[in-house]
This record gives sequence, structure tokens and C-alpha cells, in this order.
Amino acid sequence: MAALLPWLSACTGPQSIVDPAGPAARTIATLWWAMLIYATVSLLVVALLWWRGLRRRDAAPRLGSPGATRWILLGGVVWPTASVAVLLAFGMPAGHRIQALPVPDGTPHLTVDVYARQWSWTVRYPGHTITLTDELRMPAGVPVDVRVHSEDVIHSFWVPRLQGKVDAIPGRVNVLRLQADAPGELRGQCAEFCGLDHARMVLRVIVMTPDDFNQWLKDHPRP
Repeated sequence: MAALLPWLSACTGPQSIVDPAGPAARTIATLWWAMLIYATVSLLVVALLWWRGLRRRDAAPRLGSPGATRWILLGGVVWPTASVAVLLAFGMPAGHRIQALPVPDGTPHLTVDVYARQWSWTVRYPGHTITLTDELRMPAGVPVDVRVHSEDVIHSFWVPRLQGKVDAIPGRVNVLRLQADAPGELRGQCAEFCGLDHARMVLRVIVMTPDDFNQWLKDHPRP
């Protein structure tokens, strides 16, 4: 157990996908844990069968015999097919839930434009004269649709504790939805190599209470 502690310490932090701070990231983390557990069990089963085969090599069925054919069908056809089917059965609904789907009428909702360039982020709020550099402010508990643009090369917008990645492609606008559970500070990162200072292309995400965020918007005049 003590040997596992250094590994478990990597499960937290400002960019940990297994320390979700929003519903979309929680869906992704749950699917990831399920896949990890299933893959680990599969590996143990295969290793056990391999070890058993080595111990009982003389009793192993010969190639072409009914016993060998049965093992090939089970291990090479049935098991992989069932694994892919289970992955699709859980993965497709999970992918649907994290999309930027239309919100019901009357639900609080915010749209933000994020422009990527080498090597910084520019954030603008439609309808306001607000322009931020390497900083995104958003209210807690409110869906925020981020429209991602690129002004030069391909980048990738990623806030690991809130959502998956989306590419920023020149001439195209991609949208993803962020939603945070509680106020706090998170960290975003460009996840696509884009040049010499790619590693420094970091986004500070400040999650505020809805009242504080609305007041912050009021403090900036409309155009």
C-alpha cells in the first residue's frame, strides 16, 4: 500500500483529469476509471491464462483441435467484440452528455469567445467591452459556451478539471461547454504543440459566485 502513495498523489492538482470540478469532467473521469478497471481486470485474466498455459504446457490443446479453436474464438473474437460493445454502450451516452447542447429556455447561460495565438489566449465577452489576456472568468453553476478561434496555427483549448479538449483551428469556430461546481481558481493549457513557447501557453480560469460575476460584468461598460 505504501508503494501506491506516490502514484495516488498525482490524482490531484490544478490539471488533474481525475479531480473533476464540473459535471462534464466528472463524466469523463467516471468513464476513465471504468476503462482503467476493465483494462486492469482484462490484463490480469490474460496474464493468469498465460501463466496457466506455461505450467500445463503438455496438457494444452493442439492447434486445430476443438479446444484450441474454442480458445481462439473466445479470446480473439468474443472477448474483444464484447469489450468494444460495452465501451460504446457507455462511451457514446457520456460523449453526448458533455456536448454543448441547447439549454432550456430561462436557464442562465453565458457565451465567451476565446482567441488562441502564439503563445497566449485572448478572452472576450460578447456585448461587453471586456478583453482579458490569459484569463477566463466565469460564474459557478452556470453553463458557459466557449467559442474557440485561432489566429495563426492549430492550438488546443483544455481545462482538464472542467472539460475535454477542443482544437482551435484557423478559419473555424469550435464550441465546448464549461461548467464549474464551485468558486475557485483552475488552470487551462494549450494541449497541441504550437511552437517554442507552447508550454507557457497557460490560461488562468477564475470561477466566481454568480452575484460576484454579474457585478464584475456591470463594472465594465457595454459598447
